[in-house]
Amino acid sequence: MTSQTTPKKTITLERTFEAALEDVWTLWTTKEGLESWWGPEGFTTAVRKIDVRVGGEMLYAMTATAPQQIAFMEKAGLTLTTEQRVTYDTVVPQRRLAYTNRADFIPGVAPYDVATLVDLHPNAQSVRMVVTIDAMHDEPWTKMAVLGWESQLGRLVKLLAERPRPTGR
Repeated sequence: MTSQTTPKKTITLERTFEAALEDVWTLWTTKEGLESWWGPEGFTTAVRKIDVRVGGEMLYAMTATAPQQIAFMEKAGLTLTTEQRVTYDTVVPQRRLAYTNRADFIPGVAPYDVATLVDLHPNAQSVRMVVTIDAMHDEPWTKMAVLGWESQLGRLVKLLAERPRPTGR
């Protein structure tokens, strides 16, 4: 049997944090952690359920709260709150998270799956994080997704910078 699907284009984003690996992992895997940074600037996120294990799910609602984001969502014909379901495909504690979510909120576009992979690479006093995301269905939506990720990762950087720095191991 042959596959007629072509590999999806992916985008890779990297950040290095002077932070404890445990702190980075906690911010990715707990309700309180995710709610503190998840989503681009101008959005808030409410995690309704989180079960970080292979086959487990996270359910969350992301809401536009800032005037500029509200105006953008309205102009694009999108609701101000988007409910999302993430299904965890891989969980290696403090090293790797892979999950899939359904892009089912885009007007006029059939729903499709989007995969995300988060790899954490700790060393003595920092953690290098590599996030690989599937491209969206077209270039404009991919650019918006990347801008959103850049914004939310900026929020994560700020949050981790406010925490006490790890000492040598």
